Amino acid sequence: MTVPPPTPGIPLRVVIADDQASVREGLVLLLGGLSDIEVVGAAADGEQALALVAEHHPDAILLDLHMPVLDGIGTTRRLAAEHPGVAVVVLTTYADDSTVLDALRAGARSYLTKDADRTDIARGLHAAARGLSVLGPQVQAALLAAATAPPGDAGTRHPAAEPAAREPAASAAPPPDGLTQREAEILALIANGLTNTEIAARLFLSNHTVKTHISRIFAKTGSRDRAAAIGYAHRHRIGGQ
Repeated sequence: MTVPPPTPGIPLRVVIADDQASVREGLVLLLGGLSDIEVVGAAADGEQALALVAEHHPDAILLDLHMPVLDGIGTTRRLAAEHPGVAVVVLTTYADDSTVLDALRAGARSYLTKDADRTDIARGLHAAARGLSVLGPQVQAALLAAATAPPGDAGTRHPAAEPAAREPAASAAPPPDGLTQREAEILALIANGLTNTEIAARLFLSNHTVKTHISRIFAKTGSRDRAAAIGYAHRHRIGGQ
């Protein structure tokens, strides 16, 4: 995609939102060094991001999805409703099709993963500010995999997912202890005896993404190891039944 060049002399005004201080500060330095981008604020959660947008009226916001207080999907929905002129660019670790689709449906214009370099991020921001979209290579691959799933699997997250693995997402009740649907799905696969590599293959995720999800699962469930997480899953009837 060809992105129109920025207006000469007028830098793109951007807010950055990421709960990890090292990532947030790194992005401020990375993008702040560009002549065509001005970072006007940096937030550690969704509520802070909304406050900064209301204060500074930026052209775009670079947004992580997994943040405390208000996550990226909720923040995107609020931005679309309250600040529709602000372009939302997702920059996150997660590139599975359900997460991508949730973000795009909420109102994100571009979706990049954290292995994107400064040029890719700047391109995504400028494209989004002009009403265009940029999707990272991993994001495109995830959407293609979902789009080419066998017809009998329509409506599921992944063509290889088994009913037991989908059970937490299909349940009317939300997962316990703040687990996301994706985390509950991975916890169910752990309880069913799958290794990290097998989970990554089943859900079309990278091993790094699976490890990140599992770290969050351990933290939310108070599990010290995989055995404790499996015990938690059994007590809450998540997979392994």
